Amino acid sequence: MGDRVHIKMCWSRALFTGWVLLLMQLQYLEAVPIGIDKTKVKETEKKPEEPPASVDTGLHYDRYLREVIDFLEKDQHFREKLHNTDMEDIKQGKLAQELDFVSHHVRTKLDELKRQEVNRLRTLIKAKHDLEGGNDIAVDHQALLKQFEHLNHMNPHTFEVEDLDRLIKSATNDLENFDKERHEEFKRYEMMKEHDRREHLKTLDEEQRKKEEEHYEEMRKKHADHPKVNHPGSQNQLKEVWEEADGLDPEDFDPKTFFNLHDTNGDGFFDEQELEALFTKELEKIYDPTNEEDDMVEMEEERLRMREHVMNEVDSNKDRLVSLDEFLVATKKKEFLEPDSWETLEQNQAYTDEEMREFEEHLAQQEQDLNQRAVDLQKQREELERQQEQLNAQKVELQQAVEHMERLKSEKVDPPPDVHVEGNAVPEAHVADNQFHLDQEAHPPGHQETPQNHQDAQQEHHEQRNQDLPQQGLPQAHHDELPNQQEVAQGQHNLA
Repeated sequence: MGDRVHIKMCWSRALFTGWVLLLMQLQYLEAVPIGIDKTKVKETEKKPEEPPASVDTGLHYDRYLREVIDFLEKDQHFREKLHNTDMEDIKQGKLAQELDFVSHHVRTKLDELKRQEVNRLRTLIKAKHDLEGGNDIAVDHQALLKQFEHLNHMNPHTFEVEDLDRLIKSATNDLENFDKERHEEFKRYEMMKEHDRREHLKTLDEEQRKKEEEHYEEMRKKHADHPKVNHPGSQNQLKEVWEEADGLDPEDFDPKTFFNLHDTNGDGFFDEQELEALFTKELEKIYDPTNEEDDMVEMEEERLRMREHVMNEVDSNKDRLVSLDEFLVATKKKEFLEPDSWETLEQNQAYTDEEMREFEEHLAQQEQDLNQRAVDLQKQREELERQQEQLNAQKVELQQAVEHMERLKSEKVDPPPDVHVEGNAVPEAHVADNQFHLDQEAHPPGHQETPQNHQDAQQEHHEQRNQDLPQQGLPQAHHDELPNQQEVAQGQHNLA
């Protein structure tokens, strides 16, 4: 039974840290300290054991991974197969085939988890697309989902055997590259920090630059002035933890007891988090968050370097776990008893001069591209402003044309205003009548007109006057009255 549990734990940690903690809910390995004087160890009160909390693997699909494992563990058939399958068979996908025998309830929940994960990935794709300025461009989610290898994007609705196989392989590969990516991120962080320092010096005058350089060198020396750092995983380092953290006599140091004291979740293995916790005392010698010269980002990188070193030295089967047997074997090696000195980060620069040169060239190219983009955007803005001015001018012209058309329409529909005669003012119509009388008087005495001529003259005069009246602004009512008045006046003239 112990061998099966060991196989199970080796595989699970090799795939992902979270799986171990979930599997240990099924069975815990209880270790009994031996070879220790119980009079020197304070017995702690036993508390009811609680399942260990799930550990974040650091993967972007960590939640999906842990939820899938959690529900698979609830199926008895799958749990039994997991206990009887070795790590190589799991990596080759043989365990994934057992998904076909999982209960309907678990399969339904796995389908739901996959749909949620697909929706999450689509949301991430859309958010990234919007940030890059592609709001007006349609997003091909199906094509972009191909970049996520931990699920089968061609079937976004149900969780199948291929999904479990992809999840296992992706987690294995991603966890193996996780530390490498963290180192690369730290290298970029250090180069950017140095780049910013150099750029800041360019803004200073000679005297200020000299003071800044002196301060920088002073901080470097101050940071390097710390107590000796023990070699991680060595006897001296573990004895220091035994004495200062555990409060035990270093003369009574016992590797097996030490292992059981620091196997915090009681699963019989040192995982990565439990190993890193052992280096806290060493890191406190180098880094203090209250000191200006100490960078806490560098402290976490130092912790990662220490853990990787111990894993390389102790983890013989490379399953990302340190078993009790592996730990005991390592304590018998020469490197454990007589280790070399440990070189800290300040003694090992994270980047080379060539890498720094390439990094700054890359930054310069990025800055140039951004400046060019800014120029292009400014030109686009100016062109848009010019087009907007043209549109505004066209809008004003159109408005003026509409107002002119409305005014013309109003003048044609509305009747002209009435003519009011005040005082002794004589309407233009009467002036026309007087002109007619003058024309009559202009004829020589004795001149006689035939009735036909007289009638034609009157008719012509009447038509001419009707044509002139609308232009003079007289109402139509006057048109009807004036002919009668003129005929009366003409009759009086003839009688005279």
